[in-house]
Amino acid sequence: MTIRQPIVAVVGHVDHGKTSLLDNIRGSSVASGEAGGITQKISFTSLPVAQIKNKCPLLEKNKLALKIPGFLLIDTPGHAAFTNLRRRGGALADIAILIIDIINGIQPQTAEAIAILKHNKTPFIIALNKIDAISGWRKQNNALKEDIEAQSELAKTEFDTKLYTLIGALHNHGFEADIFYNVTDFTKKISVIPCSAKTGEGIQELLMLLCGLSQRFFEKQLTLGKEAKGVILEVKKDHAMQHIEAILYDGTLKVGDNIAIATLDKTISAKVKAIHEIQPLSFDFRQVEEAKASTGLRIICSEQEYIQSGMPFQSYSGNIEEIEKEFKKQLAESIKTDKQGVIVKADSLGSIEALLTLLRQENIQVMKASIGSIKKSDISSAAANIEKHPLNAIVLGFNVSIDEEAKTLAKGIKILTNEVVYRLIEDYKKWRTEKEKEIEREKLLSLATLCKLEILQNCIFHNSNPAIFGIRVVAGKLKQNTQLILQSGEEISRVKGLQHEKSNIQEATEGMEIAVSLPGVAFDRQLKNEKYLYSNLGETQFRDFKKNKNLLSSSELAILQEISQIKRKDRVTWGI
Repeated sequence: MTIRQPIVAVVGHVDHGKTSLLDNIRGSSVASGEAGGITQKISFTSLPVAQIKNKCPLLEKNKLALKIPGFLLIDTPGHAAFTNLRRRGGALADIAILIIDIINGIQPQTAEAIAILKHNKTPFIIALNKIDAISGWRKQNNALKEDIEAQSELAKTEFDTKLYTLIGALHNHGFEADIFYNVTDFTKKISVIPCSAKTGEGIQELLMLLCGLSQRFFEKQLTLGKEAKGVILEVKKDHAMQHIEAILYDGTLKVGDNIAIATLDKTISAKVKAIHEIQPLSFDFRQVEEAKASTGLRIICSEQEYIQSGMPFQSYSGNIEEIEKEFKKQLAESIKTDKQGVIVKADSLGSIEALLTLLRQENIQVMKASIGSIKKSDISSAAANIEKHPLNAIVLGFNVSIDEEAKTLAKGIKILTNEVVYRLIEDYKKWRTEKEKEIEREKLLSLATLCKLEILQNCIFHNSNPAIFGIRVVAGKLKQNTQLILQSGEEISRVKGLQHEKSNIQEATEGMEIAVSLPGVAFDRQLKNEKYLYSNLGETQFRDFKKNKNLLSSSELAILQEISQIKRKDRVTWGI
């Protein structure tokens, strides 16, 4: 019975030290070379058993015999997309390390990762990083438990406060947790391992726990299967040669094998022409004739058009119909949509799944979800929502571009894109709140017009019946047929027509200077000595505006106040 490497996903908030921790384990310095110190793409590291033993003398000390050949470590960008890449039967990762900065605790992307790990039922342990940042902390070179106990009272108090605050926060997320040496049942409690990527404290304990849990709980699922199965990470072009970057999570893949690759529309059949395998503790690849799971690969195959990130693949020797059925079933389970909702695009299947999971937690419905750039068809789908469901007239794009044709057609359709999931959702929620206010405001203003107009005494075009003259909209909005009043409260006329730059218009907004036509009015007699006109309001309309004053601008609120003062000249209880 051959045992494969467990796949370990390293997840957590931006800048909490994922890459730095892995650098310590593998003896590299990737973090320093990243843009802004943040991982820009998914990377994998093959960590052989020899390096594990070298970094973790505790294994020999505790007489823990290793059966696993090593680990395949996956370092993810700050967003949570990769944690939701799927294989048949569950998440791609066998186990995850959730890295949390002890000083900053659970941040938005930490909560995001917890939600997705919970959704996928992925086992995880917590690396409570940056203990060296605790005030007064001193590295003691003892076992971690002894190191913690040997700290000053000041450092120990701060450490305990941070630890128990985290344990409480995890409880709110539905998990029981404790510091690793207090955990007796690893199936019921999450283990928290304090550590420092900078000083190396806790790294031994982290590796030992990872090894112990992998061998104790995953041995059955680590048994190597017959068929080669994997997940596409990316389609890349390198030196004019296109290749697939992928993770092989089961079986053995050989040059010459036929593989079936899922897409959202169909199953692609291709022949493997060349395999390059990631080398241990390296980002270099070496050409091989065959590769055994779990490992990172670059594959050159006969068919690479239409291949999409996040899609599963499998080797086959006979009929691929059963595989195709399984792919369709898997994708249908991954991308479940609603009858109504927003339009969602993302760069991979994993990203789509992650985004759908988090949107549902926010009770946000999704009508259409797909992979790739935002296209004309996505704009058309969103446009269909404008009249009946205006809050769904939006396209959310995670880590994707917008086609030029889509930009041209996007009038009236909101497009939001971001490279971080939680920011995209925050942006949508903010837009939705503003849109809801806008819709309510439009309803309110459709029942009555609210405006203040300044008469332009030097712009008289026709003196009487109708009086045609210039006005400036001081505040609010003027529409045709609006009843106007003088500052004295006297009703003057209804607006018959509006003209701007010699063109008839239906309404005029704040700041516009236009000509108005008022039938039955003699300008010289009635308006020559007036400065302002106001829209007339009934008491019920006034009360409606007052009740919804949060929807009005400061200038509109000022008009409302002025109209009430005008009306109360005749009756002091008006509108009260």
